[in-house]
Amino acid sequence: MRSTEVSTRDPADLDKPAMVQAKPFGWFLLISGAIAWISSFTLVLERLQLYTNPDVNLSCDYNSWISCGDVMKTPQAAILGFPNPFIGVAAFAIIITTGVVLLAGARMSRWYWIGLQVGITAGMGLVGWFWFQAVYTLAILCPYCMVVWAMMIPLFVWTTVRNINHGVIPAPRALRNFLNDWAWIIVGLLYVGTLASIFFKFMHLILPSNA
Repeated sequence: MRSTEVSTRDPADLDKPAMVQAKPFGWFLLISGAIAWISSFTLVLERLQLYTNPDVNLSCDYNSWISCGDVMKTPQAAILGFPNPFIGVAAFAIIITTGVVLLAGARMSRWYWIGLQVGITAGMGLVGWFWFQAVYTLAILCPYCMVVWAMMIPLFVWTTVRNINHGVIPAPRALRNFLNDWAWIIVGLLYVGTLASIFFKFMHLILPSNA
């Protein structure tokens, strides 16, 4: 007598890559959102310390070019008139909640996914701007900020891939198949590009000359 295994997956997900199916994608949002939220919240706590004592050495102040405190004292650290990490605390809470809702088995309407895509795309744009300012304008790195960058890259790529696969973003089949096969490679290339920009900008500090 043969037992029959009952699939708990949404039938609409069966022809899609595992990563963009409801449960795996829910876990992905929950984990990446939580890591980014913790980093953003830590930056909020560090910023409050600076308000209390402008001369305090923060946990992420290592030297003249790796220092959250020095970054926080610049205009770029409060582009909307308040510390940028507050944006992350609010935004990543939404990511975490979305992940939990997916894991609970709920299904969101298309308008919700469009809104999430717009929000994550805007967040990726902000991260790109912060990266350029930190590396090329300020020449100071914020470790907790870089953790947020590291989470935003796969969040943007995989949310886009998920929405293309589910028809939220209209796209030709060829583009969908390409992204399904190359999404993690795209994420890796973005990581390599980011690390390379940091290495070459700070190479004289990372590899000091003996001359």
